Amino acid sequence: MKFVDEARVKVQAGNGGRGCVSFRREKFVPFGGPDGGDGGHGGSITFRAREGINTLVDFRVERTFRAENGEPGGGRDMSGRGGKDALVMVPVGTIVRDADTGEVLGDMSAADMELLVARGGKGGYGNQKFKSSKNRSPRQYGPGLPGEQRTLELELKVIADVGLLGLPNAGKSTLITAVSAARPKIADYPFTTLYPNLGVISVSDQRSFVMADIPGLIEGAADGAGLGIRFLKHLQRTRVLLHLVDIAPTDPAADPVRDAISIVGELGKFSEDLLAKPRWLVLNKSDLLPPEEAVARAVSIAVALKYRGPAFLISGATHAGTRDLTEAVMRFLETSEAPAQGNLPLPEIRELKAPKAAKPPGEKTRAAAAKKKPATAKKPAGKKAMPKRAKPKPAKPKPAKPKAVAAKPAKAKRVKSKAAKPAPRKKSRTQKSRR
Repeated sequence: MKFVDEARVKVQAGNGGRGCVSFRREKFVPFGGPDGGDGGHGGSITFRAREGINTLVDFRVERTFRAENGEPGGGRDMSGRGGKDALVMVPVGTIVRDADTGEVLGDMSAADMELLVARGGKGGYGNQKFKSSKNRSPRQYGPGLPGEQRTLELELKVIADVGLLGLPNAGKSTLITAVSAARPKIADYPFTTLYPNLGVISVSDQRSFVMADIPGLIEGAADGAGLGIRFLKHLQRTRVLLHLVDIAPTDPAADPVRDAISIVGELGKFSEDLLAKPRWLVLNKSDLLPPEEAVARAVSIAVALKYRGPAFLISGATHAGTRDLTEAVMRFLETSEAPAQGNLPLPEIRELKAPKAAKPPGEKTRAAAAKKKPATAKKPAGKKAMPKRAKPKPAKPKPAKPKAVAAKPAKAKRVKSKAAKPAPRKKSRTQKSRR
């Protein structure tokens, strides 16, 4: 089966059915009134992730998916039947993106995960919904709404725990064949692997992980050389990368150190996040050299790369060292702690401090003279030290005396003189008699 990891499809959800205009007409039932039903809803389109599908090749044949339309409403308050939903199966790890806006609609990263990509249209109202106290015989109805229509881009990123990285013919396919039941194509020419391969590595009972093998990279892959770097996206979901290096290349002009550095450079051009992932050094094809020479060659390559981390010396053809590698990877996936070293012990690489630049002799004497304290001059014995004159203290300004203010003459209070009350008059006899 051809491996396809990109596809472009169109989805069309169902339209909603229109509402019905109907009136109740029965014998001996006056004033029946409106009884038109609503239209049915249109069908929606849903994507579901399914295990067992490893490619998007099916979407190269069928590129348009449609759901059923809703049926119109009927009399006697009967609603129309809704359209049937369409369910589309996609591989686990598919990213769904809107082609027009570039919006990521969802990442189908787990099995049985569902994603609604196009919603069906709503059915229209019948004339029963428009009746009121003023409009007792409505003849209005609602048309069904159209369903969503989209153009989608599907991108497949395989789900794997471990990814293999290296040049063509570095032994990636041989390694995955040795540790799993996968059987990719193996040959003695470069670019034998043209698409990613997955293999399940069983370490022990109920302890296993998935390994991904991608086509090899060469220098300039970011600019389109070889198969390019588009297959590197399949390593973005992995937790650890195994960088395979051939310690005995058949090409006499090949340099394993230079080639390994170029692969890391191409990795950084594709994604900084991928470059930051844990990366272990795996030196392959130890069976092509005597044991002592293979160890010495592997150590020299790791030292030249200034590599600090677990290093493994293996042979995919004879399965030597593969058990140590798979056990270490399994422990890392379970505990998230990388081993201090692999089955290849490496010497400690100490960082050499840069020597300080030597100063010219003139600067040394100046610095030494500056550090010495200046000698104090001795005073002659016969002369007495003159006492220092005290500096006159500045006179403090005296506070200004308040000016005497002339007291204002007090205003004379007016005293009301009490006049003597006149003596009461004696009443005359005539007045007494009148009373």
